[in-house]
Amino acid sequence: MNITGQTPLIPISGGLIWAKLETHNRTGSIKDRMIEYIMNVALQYKQVKPGITTIVEATSGNTGISLASYAASLGCPCKIIMPQNMSQQRKDMMTAFGAEIIETGDNDFLGAISIRNEMSKEENVFSPMQFSNPLNVDCHYNTTAPEIYDQCMDMMLDWRTFVHGSGTGGTMMGVKKYIDDHNLDIRCVLTQPEEDNASHGIQGINDGADFLLDRELMNWIETVKTEDAITRMKQFWRETGILVGISSGANILAAENYLKTFNPSGIIITVLCDRGERYL
Repeated sequence: MNITGQTPLIPISGGLIWAKLETHNRTGSIKDRMIEYIMNVALQYKQVKPGITTIVEATSGNTGISLASYAASLGCPCKIIMPQNMSQQRKDMMTAFGAEIIETGDNDFLGAISIRNEMSKEENVFSPMQFSNPLNVDCHYNTTAPEIYDQCMDMMLDWRTFVHGSGTGGTMMGVKKYIDDHNLDIRCVLTQPEEDNASHGIQGINDGADFLLDRELMNWIETVKTEDAITRMKQFWRETGILVGISSGANILAAENYLKTFNPSGIIITVLCDRGERYL
């Protein structure tokens, strides 16, 4: 059963910035889109057998929550490999769905991927391979991007800029491909931590490599400090009563900074990626 997508597009920051509220998805994050999309294809082609196949993935957290939930609905064992310094709340959500967690060192996403790759070679094991699977991009090309476009058309919003951080790169590249294929005059701005990959604390973006992301296709890169992203996240909680996560705080701040610097025509759209409860 698909209970993901068609999330609200809401005005923030005075109405010149709008945000896709991905907290309304199955487990409360944008990763639900990609997991449901890839897993539905895997079921269709019998790569996954309910009650039999063990499902494994490397993640910073949200994909693991989505996958643990989906695996539970299929009666499949689930094993999640993730860096030990990711939030305990997210780990607790995975284990609540019955997943087993295997930890690597702090911010060691590449190590987690290596373990995932070895495990996926075993019999009756399936991995979504989120960091390299083109279906990740296809998902956002076919769902996220057209949803945003249709919502803008319905509300007569002049969408001219898209601001978003990159974990796997799937969301940004899916939206970028949709923009290009439909000849839309929309700039893509990448939210990026100011700190290096090993030390930043914006969980869910810049996970050690670019993976599916092509930086050369980005029109601008807006850097954000972890501390500032957390501060903006908490301010947003109090301004709106909506609990969103750290990467959402980073996206909001990047969009606001881009607006102040360039004052672009039309509106800016960004993404509120997940719920804030998992960072308390």
